[in-house]
Amino acid sequence: MIRKVWPLVVAAIALGIDAYVLAGVLPQIATSLATTVAMVGLGVTAFTAAYAIAGPLLSGPLTRRNTARALLIALGVFNLGNLITAIAPSVEVFLASRIVAGAGAGILTAVATATAAAIVTDEERGRAMAMVTFGLSTGTVAGVPVGMLIGQSAGWRWTMGLVVLIGVLSMAALAVRAHTLPRLAAAGSEPAFRVLRSGRASVGVIAAFLLGVASLGLYTYLLPMAEARGLADWGFALVWAWGIGGVTGSALVGKPLDRYGAKPLLLLLPVLLALSFAAVWLFTSPIVWLIAAAVWGGTGWASVPTLQQALTADRRRQSMPIIALQMAAMYLGSAAGAAIGSSLLTAGAGAADLAAWALLPALLALVLTAWIAFAGPRRPTASASTSEDRTATL
Repeated sequence: MIRKVWPLVVAAIALGIDAYVLAGVLPQIATSLATTVAMVGLGVTAFTAAYAIAGPLLSGPLTRRNTARALLIALGVFNLGNLITAIAPSVEVFLASRIVAGAGAGILTAVATATAAAIVTDEERGRAMAMVTFGLSTGTVAGVPVGMLIGQSAGWRWTMGLVVLIGVLSMAALAVRAHTLPRLAAAGSEPAFRVLRSGRASVGVIAAFLLGVASLGLYTYLLPMAEARGLADWGFALVWAWGIGGVTGSALVGKPLDRYGAKPLLLLLPVLLALSFAAVWLFTSPIVWLIAAAVWGGTGWASVPTLQQALTADRRRQSMPIIALQMAAMYLGSAAGAAIGSSLLTAGAGAADLAAWALLPALLALVLTAWIAFAGPRRPTASASTSEDRTATL
């Protein structure tokens, strides 16, 4: 199974790195482009907005004829955007390049995940989708420290050069295996947003948004939260605990998904996420924080393929638009969570209390995932899946 999916995993690693790599070199970019850190920070917003729009709208039409062609086009756009970022002479070009890279990333995430699920047997779908999430989480974890390391030694432009290099290697790997990629069922046959007519799909997208707000949004403030609790010296260890937890969670969740289905995990993961936030809010012990950070990262990332499996197991023909909307919602949630955290701090809330605020979207997400778990089909057979695929609504 890994032999079939690994080129898609490499592409996901490049996406994960690109999503967060600039965070560690924002001051360098601002100095180089003679602008402010706040202006450079808009590049993250531009990337996220383009990701959220392009994934749902363009992934279907691009895959209508050929899956490999769609993946290579998406990777090409993604690499082009990052290359322009690396050589950008001004902040205007820099911001435009982040829009291009974000559009390619949004399309690539949806097509790669749907392709991974289609390229394996039904008994391996959970593991295949989890492998793509593993690539995203690995890239996200590595993005900030790798970006800072290369930026300090060679400059921020070489940091972006690394992302381009990984993307080019992924294109080469996909080109070699292009003939093995299946044509995605019903690709581009209907507008992506039509799948939201399904109650389960629309609830799942909202749950993905809330989980993005809670997990990735709060992660933005991990270091200020630790400092407020007197744990500033543990900041580096906490970042790595969160990252290692995320990589481990996304790597291990596939087998339970295939064996037991998504239902138990839809209930367990949001509960563990909320408990990790409660621990961070209530305790000041570095050991408790390290464990909570690892659980937080692990459950946050493991929830991504869990929702994908829950929402697409009986809707194979709508897999790609559902995944595109889910991932767009997650990244929008991340941006919204970061903005909400900033607003709370500006309004006078203490950094130490942000975890308490994050409990609200986490618990709301639990309500929605529980509804999906109990309202949806148990574990459809292949014939039931085919029949259900023909129905766009509950």
